[in-house]
Amino acid sequence: MTIQQLTQEAIDLLKSLIRTQSFSSEEEQTAALIEKWFQRYNIPFKRENNNIWAFNQDYTEGKPLLLLNSHHDTVKPNTAYTKDPFDAHIEDGKLYGLGSNDAGGCLVSLIATFTYFYQQKNLNYNIVIVASAEEESSGPKGLNSVLKSLPEIEVAIVGEPTLMNLAIAEKGLVVFDGLVKGTPSHAAHPNDDNAIYKTINVLQWFKDYKFERISEVLGPVKMTVTQIEAGNQHNVVPAEVKLVIDVRVNDKYSNEEVYNTLKELAPCQVTPRSLRLNSSAIPKEHALVKAGIELGRETYGSPTLSDQATLSCASLKLGPGDSTRSHSANEFIYVNEIEEGIDLYIKLLEKVL
Repeated sequence: MTIQQLTQEAIDLLKSLIRTQSFSSEEEQTAALIEKWFQRYNIPFKRENNNIWAFNQDYTEGKPLLLLNSHHDTVKPNTAYTKDPFDAHIEDGKLYGLGSNDAGGCLVSLIATFTYFYQQKNLNYNIVIVASAEEESSGPKGLNSVLKSLPEIEVAIVGEPTLMNLAIAEKGLVVFDGLVKGTPSHAAHPNDDNAIYKTINVLQWFKDYKFERISEVLGPVKMTVTQIEAGNQHNVVPAEVKLVIDVRVNDKYSNEEVYNTLKELAPCQVTPRSLRLNSSAIPKEHALVKAGIELGRETYGSPTLSDQATLSCASLKLGPGDSTRSHSANEFIYVNEIEEGIDLYIKLLEKVL
C-alpha cells in the first residue's frame, strides 16, 4: 500500500474514532476500531483493558526497541461547543470533532507509519506501537499499565500535537495539598492564631519562592497556588485552610526532590497526590532529534503533560496538530496536517531505522 493510500485510510479511521465516544476509562469502542485496523492489515496485536499494542513483523531479539505511542481517549466536550463534537466532518480543510487534534491526528498518523514499516526487514530498531487509554485522566489503566508487558524501551516517540516540531523536553507535574492550621474560635473573640490570616504569608511564600536550577529547554520550575478552601460559617474562625499547589517540574529536578524541598521549607504542611509524573527529555545529540532538525523541524520544551511522564527512557514528543487547540470548543485538525504528519514521521524514521 502506498503512503497516499495509508494516509487516506488513516483519515477515515480518525473520522470513525471521532464519531465514537471515548472519554477516559470509556474507550472500549475506539479500542475495537483500532483492533479492526490491525486485523485488516494482518498485524498480530495484544490488548489489555483498552490499550492495544503490536510489534513489527521482523522483531529481532537484541535490537533496541523504539516505542510509538499516542492515546485514543478524550476529555468531555466543554459547553462552548457550537458544533456536534461527535460529527466528524471536513469544512474548509479542517476535520472537526472531539479528539481530532488531541490526539486523534497523532494516533492515526503513527498507526499509518507503523503499518508502513511493519513488514520491512533489517531495521536498526524493533518497533512497538501502543494505542493507549486513560491519558487525559492519568488513569491506572493507561500506558503505565502496559509497560510491564513490554521489553525494555530505548527511545520513544509520543504523539501529541506539536505542529510536527520536536518537543525535546516536557515538564513533569506534582499536585500538592497544602494545609495551614490555626485555632478555631468565635469570630467575636480575639484570635492571634487565625488560620486564614496565617495563610497570607503562606501564599506570599509560594508566590516568591524560586527553585535554583533553571533548564535551558524548559526554564524554571513553576509553582502556582490554584485552589483555596476554608470556613463554612460567617461567625466561626476555621481550624484550617486547605490549598492546592500545582508544580510544573523541569528536567533539572526529580519530583521527589521538589517534594523534599517543600517539605523542608514551605511554611505549611504539604502532601503530594502523586510523584510518578516526572519530567522527560531526549538529548539534542540523539539520532531522532538530529534527523528531525535535518528535516527542518524546530526544537522546544513543552509545558504540557503527556504519557511521556510514565516513561523512563529518552522520549520525543512529536505530532500533527496544534496544542493550543486541545480541549477547545469545536476542536479540529487540518487534513493537510495529518498528511504532513505521516510524511514526516516516515521520513524521520527512515533516517534512523
